[in-house]
Amino acid sequence: MTKIESLYEEMVAIRRHLHMHPELSHQEVETPAFIADKLEEMGVEVRRGVGGRGVVGTIRGAKPGKTIAFRADFDALPIDDKKDVTYKSTVPGVMHACGHDGHTAGLLGFAKAMVAMKDELPGTIVLIHQFGEELSPGGARGMIEDGCLDGVDLVYGAHIQSKMENGRVFVRDGFLQASEDALKIIVKGYGTHGAEPHTGVDPILAASHIMVALQSIVSRNADPLKELVVSIGKFHAGDADNVIPSEAVLEGTIRVFDPALRKLAGERVTAIAENVARAMGASAEVIVETGYDALWNDPEAMDIVRSAAIETLGEENVIETSPVMPVEDFAYYTQVKPGAYFFVGAKMEDDRLSFPHHHENFDFHEEAMLIAAKVFAATYFKAQAM
Repeated sequence: MTKIESLYEEMVAIRRHLHMHPELSHQEVETPAFIADKLEEMGVEVRRGVGGRGVVGTIRGAKPGKTIAFRADFDALPIDDKKDVTYKSTVPGVMHACGHDGHTAGLLGFAKAMVAMKDELPGTIVLIHQFGEELSPGGARGMIEDGCLDGVDLVYGAHIQSKMENGRVFVRDGFLQASEDALKIIVKGYGTHGAEPHTGVDPILAASHIMVALQSIVSRNADPLKELVVSIGKFHAGDADNVIPSEAVLEGTIRVFDPALRKLAGERVTAIAENVARAMGASAEVIVETGYDALWNDPEAMDIVRSAAIETLGEENVIETSPVMPVEDFAYYTQVKPGAYFFVGAKMEDDRLSFPHHHENFDFHEEAMLIAAKVFAATYFKAQAM
């Protein structure tokens, strides 16, 4: 791991360059070119434009062994960077607010360390640099269809976590991150003057009852031992205070792990919305758009990470974590090949600088990149020895 340690400052420089020059999901041009150039400078075999905008690097060891893939994403978010730092985003309204710049820098550091010992390496390392994770449809499925996992035996990924303690790795077998489906419910009534509600059909009232009734899906339809969230995050209706409009629109999400419960929740949303609206003289059109699937960690693949992390950081710094409801399109890699995804703590030492992901002041402890690279390396050698 000494070689990886020596690359830390280079990882920081790469991360800060990417942070200053973010690109939105499915609009990445300079970022994949930068990554591909860096890999080629190292002597890594590179494929550009994989699945659209992805980059895949291959390091072939001198000895026989397994082919193991490691993935990092590189897209940014439509958020204005409000941090007061020298590496603040130079692109108005766009910033790396989720750590993808750190994922990329960490994987590049890992790659450079592995290239330096290529003559000693068993097997093959595949470096998957993925575009578009933040915006469905993400880049994972396109890259898989374009062959990024061809010949791969195991696939791994990691996510920096700004609210988890720095210096620690967080692992879990089975479901780690939820699936997400987007909801849009268009409630149609009959507009009229606000002083004469009896002459129309109020879609706002109907939509309000629908919003409340949707909560019965979690409390009365779902197994209480299974996780499910049905949330409405957007409610729009009308433009004037004295007019009852003809239409109200609700938008939200369903987040769940169990596929059968996911199907049930979608069906119940439709049934509740249509029938509550009908009972109030209105009508409802329900659109459920399928998003990312739930992320499943193969227990045997995760055991390799767990063992590698303990060897690297000590048992006290490897934590069994609970599943979380945010989504991640790494899910599609582990549907095709055995693999695992883990979290790397990256909380800032100063609590005043500790913000959640997708926040305008988001930042993270850069040492997390070094830890991720070290755990990747240890995981690679552990997997080869299995």
